[in-house]
Amino acid sequence: MTAATDSETAIRVLIVDDHAVVRRGLLGFLAAEPDLEIVGDASGGEEALEVLAALDPQELRPDVVLMDMQMKPIDGIETTRRIRALYDDVEVVALTSFGEEELVRAAFDAGVSGYLLKDADADEVAQAVRAAHRGETEIDPAVARVLTASLRAPRDDASAAVLTARELEVVRLVARGEPNKGIAASLGITERTARSHVSKILTKLGLTSRTQAALWATREGFAEDASQHTTLSH
Repeated sequence: MTAATDSETAIRVLIVDDHAVVRRGLLGFLAAEPDLEIVGDASGGEEALEVLAALDPQELRPDVVLMDMQMKPIDGIETTRRIRALYDDVEVVALTSFGEEELVRAAFDAGVSGYLLKDADADEVAQAVRAAHRGETEIDPAVARVLTASLRAPRDDASAAVLTARELEVVRLVARGEPNKGIAASLGITERTARSHVSKILTKLGLTSRTQAALWATREGFAEDASQHTTLSH
């Protein structure tokens, strides 16, 4: 593991990839960004969890983890699932060479809040890290097209029926990419109430992240009801 120290206001980043060349490249670029602080790197899922466990008591828990999906013996999907279960305030951005629908869906089901392919520019990686930290979703355009095509399905009114009218308003704003502060301002409620609504929505729908809620709203057609744009594309 390597580490770098930056200002206290910087976004803390952990890099997880089983290819040393990829890690070195990401470390070299991201460490030069003034608003990003590399707090560690790991060559696999198990090491990533060990690094997180070591950083947490030092108050250096990362804000965002850049996660390779294809690793052994613990892949990026399972590692993401474990990280999200242990540290629900840590965002994970997938950075992988594969954009097949099955893998993308599995990654979002595990809780990633962004999905980039490894041919992305370095600036795009930094942008995805910043977006994840803001509670927004950055998805590679090619992956977004795959997801958008797969989301074309009839609305499931039975699934939507579990949400109250206010919760439907909230989930539409989540689908637009609004953070809790933006939701609160739009609906005239407190940020704490907005956070509570989002938590209840996730529980009712059996979801684990805001990104999953945005995908659900898009699939069921509620994002379009509000004439809002999905967060699945740039």
